[in-house]
Amino acid sequence: MKRAPADGWLLRDAIPDTDAAACLDVYAPFIRDTSVSFEEIVPTIEKFRDRMRANIATHPWLVLVVDGQVVGYAYGSQHRSRASYRWATDVTVYVDPAHRGVGAGRRLYGALLERLRHQGFQVACAGITLPNDASVGLHRAMGFEAVGIYRRIGWKAGTWHDVMWMQLELVPPTDAAPPEPLRPSG
Repeated sequence: MKRAPADGWLLRDAIPDTDAAACLDVYAPFIRDTSVSFEEIVPTIEKFRDRMRANIATHPWLVLVVDGQVVGYAYGSQHRSRASYRWATDVTVYVDPAHRGVGAGRRLYGALLERLRHQGFQVACAGITLPNDASVGLHRAMGFEAVGIYRRIGWKAGTWHDVMWMQLELVPPTDAAPPEPLRPSG
């Protein structure tokens, strides 16, 4: 049964030691049952926890909790490793099927994007395996614009998949040199 967002929903920073298993429970079906994620093997809880720890050193990772259970999460991550990309961030959101379509993704992304702005990131990028109307719709609703499609970029579940890239200006663009991005403040 879908539940609409309520005051009882808690949005908070993820804690890898306590939230990794719940986040992995949300994520694993996307690996096993869909082409949404290009991962092919569900990572171990230890590897997923390590991934979370490494990520939160530089970018926020948020969880949405309903009745004490993590029902979704969103995080920012490094866009590319070259130094000049450091003001861009990739963003990701995953929501348990029972809580999709009721604002959970918007709530997670709204808070995440605000944190990324505060850190000084200039641009948020999202890669979406196609077809995925729900994800494209969420990103458009959050203000993202399509900037291109990588054709036949990933092979999964016996077929090739395209990936649409969408982008959101987190701050008004200028030609001035930006300050260095801050660490997450939590």
